[in-house]
Amino acid sequence: MRPRDEYAEPYRIKVVEPLRQRTREEREELITQAGYNLFSLRAEDVYIDLLTDSGTSAMSDNQWAGIMLGDESYAGSKSFYHLEESVREIMGFRHVVPTHQGRAAEHILMTMLVKPSDRVLGNMHFDTTEGHILLKRATPVNLVIEEGYEPSILHPFKGNIDLFRLEEELDTYGPEKIPFVLITVTCNNNGGQPVSMANIRAVREIASRYGVPVFFDAARFAENAFFIKEREPGYADKPVAEIVREMFSYGDGCTMSSKKDGLVNIGGLLAFNSEGYYRQAVQWGIVYEGFATYGGQAGRDLEALSRGLREVVDEYYLENRIGQVDYLARRLLDLGIPIIEPPGGHGVYLDARRFLPHIPQEHFPAQTLAAELYIEGGIRGVELGTNAFAHRDEKTGEIAYPRLELVRLAIPRRVYTDRHMDQVARALAGIARRKDSLHGLRMVYEAPVLRHFTSRFERL
Repeated sequence: MRPRDEYAEPYRIKVVEPLRQRTREEREELITQAGYNLFSLRAEDVYIDLLTDSGTSAMSDNQWAGIMLGDESYAGSKSFYHLEESVREIMGFRHVVPTHQGRAAEHILMTMLVKPSDRVLGNMHFDTTEGHILLKRATPVNLVIEEGYEPSILHPFKGNIDLFRLEEELDTYGPEKIPFVLITVTCNNNGGQPVSMANIRAVREIASRYGVPVFFDAARFAENAFFIKEREPGYADKPVAEIVREMFSYGDGCTMSSKKDGLVNIGGLLAFNSEGYYRQAVQWGIVYEGFATYGGQAGRDLEALSRGLREVVDEYYLENRIGQVDYLARRLLDLGIPIIEPPGGHGVYLDARRFLPHIPQEHFPAQTLAAELYIEGGIRGVELGTNAFAHRDEKTGEIAYPRLELVRLAIPRRVYTDRHMDQVARALAGIARRKDSLHGLRMVYEAPVLRHFTSRFERL
């Protein structure tokens, strides 16, 4: 990947959206009213929105042209067949089931294959995936390598699955209790970290010996492929599109939130090679999502997605996309701000435990840092720490805290400039100067599942 000062963005801007910065006093009042939960802020009150890269991309002129050409037929829409053709060409899977977004695809897959007391193995299950597994009264098992939990260790593929632990799980529980292995590419929870092709291939070989299928969470598949090209021996001269096809050749199918590497604002999909899996998924899709050829999406959105899947494997796009994340990461490291290293594909992850070492996890250091970033600069990130991933034992009431306490700054695709990234860096530098005055938060409301979306806090 070339340094950012050696190339310019591979696009030009045609439409702009005005932004408004609230005063600091207004931001203080707004975050207090929101219960110090960034999800509860109105978007119009946010200056730079890094809450998520999901559904926040800027679409291309080609995609907007597809919006106008979308076929809104209830059954047999030509836009569905365009999507099917794109999936077959880019990913290599034969069958496609569209859904209204990624968590709907997860819901269908879990309904198809997961039973109570099962164990679903993966590198690191993200929040909605984990929620669906728990709702099936099964156990999500994270098997990421030990380096994946160490923010400052420089390892090229910190999303890799620990192969020894994978085989241990399969040997202990077998296919009777393990419905599938899920490889999340890139691995969101620990910084958008990639998974190597060697690891993907090895996971497939091990799972196949036990007769257990392998699926991908493919939300950021192109970013993962770009890292393989950049970091893995033997892939530097291979096109990203070819790397993507090889990656998916080791899977039985995938779920995907199209709102990431589909470069669209809504949508998801399931894809399979097995006709048996496809027919099961269609049955549940018709019940929960809609007919097989629209699956909860408008035809115009299917059309935009079919084009976005082709655009996302463009290597000039990927160099710029991942390059902007790297640019922000370098700015923060120069300021002494602790982050997950090396930076991942879709965002920069602040290490709140090192940034605010005086705040214990029971006082939500990552949530505190996320709230302060809004106060300081009108910037919205998201907490991925105690609020999102701590679990209370139903019998003892004891809390199991996550090993990572992070604030994710997810960068929307083709939306912000590097000057916006400079503003983020300045705001974090401002917090660093007053960090010793921060004392953490107390939770005053939590939901039983996925509490971080609606939880409320007050300052200590």
